[in-house]
Amino acid sequence: MFYPADDGQCRAVAQQFVRVSPNAAAGKKWIGAIVPHAGWICSGAIAGEAIGTLAASAKGVDLVVVFGAVHTPIPLERAALASHEAWQVPGGTSDVPGEVQGRLEADASQLFGVDDRFHTREHAVEVELPLIQRAWPTAMVLPIEVPLTEDAVEVGVRTAKAVQAAGLRAVYLASSDLTHYGPSYQFTPAGVGLSALEWAKENDRRLLAVVTDMQPDRIVTEVRQRLSACGGGAIAATMAAAREHGATEATVLRHANSFETLRDVAPQTPDNAVGYAGVVIG
Repeated sequence: MFYPADDGQCRAVAQQFVRVSPNAAAGKKWIGAIVPHAGWICSGAIAGEAIGTLAASAKGVDLVVVFGAVHTPIPLERAALASHEAWQVPGGTSDVPGEVQGRLEADASQLFGVDDRFHTREHAVEVELPLIQRAWPTAMVLPIEVPLTEDAVEVGVRTAKAVQAAGLRAVYLASSDLTHYGPSYQFTPAGVGLSALEWAKENDRRLLAVVTDMQPDRIVTEVRQRLSACGGGAIAATMAAAREHGATEATVLRHANSFETLRDVAPQTPDNAVGYAGVVIG
């Protein structure tokens, strides 16, 4: 549904998308990124640019941790791991790091649990996997679904500590779209039309300002109050994990919405739009 099902086509499109952003500071050591997860026709270029920029800085990593937004309509209080040993998508397979997963499953804080219901039909991780495989062909992948709870920051910290204890070189991704605006999303505080979509982009910018200020502890509250992301927990966890590895800043590489990204390929009426941003953290 989100990208080509054919192996060769999927690899070819992923290769087109994964590139270094001209807006990234040269020579900066990036540790994490925030990436959107819509169909590639909408947001693949934005996600690929953030992943490509991160990969150019972090070559040869052992592990990509993907903190994902939760779209499964079941109550979730703990970060959800999956029971699988590998993830297979068109064009490649990614192994799951058993040692790190085991450490998180045994974490005495009760922040983590194994629940495949939150991975079976979840696209937040799946959409990124071919891009990750293009950027880091041999890396393992650890998918973690993170709910919008006050524990999200600690989920990131504990994950980073488990990675460090395992002696692995890792990067961290937050898979999250931004404001879902319009009648289709039952969210129209500024009405409908171009001015309303600009309001939605400003709603995104408020959240991105918290990100660039490197304040992961404010993310969950901001998202709850402004409905500015579907993966606020994932964003908070990624920022916290990157900070645990020494990150001190974040840069927005590109910010757009689906109305803009589809303009040339599948024009839409200006009533519904979803925000996307590619951000690197280091």
